[in-house]
Amino acid sequence: MFYRKNVGPKERFARFIGGAVMAGAAFVWLGFTPLGWLVAAGGVTGVLTGMVGFCPACALVSRRLDETPR
Repeated sequence: MFYRKNVGPKERFARFIGGAVMAGAAFVWLGFTPLGWLVAAGGVTGVLTGMVGFCPACALVSRRLDETPR
């Protein structure tokens, strides 16, 4: 791949589960309204970043896995 993963395994799992719950709950509680679709899209984004292991927002702030917090 052409990118370096910037999301660790525990966070990937949390993003995947959280995004799936968010996408499902959006349609249950908000229905198929524009707001429901918007919230579901945010959930799908979480699922995708969890599956791939790369988050563009984290890349914008130069987050890497090989760095330890100080």
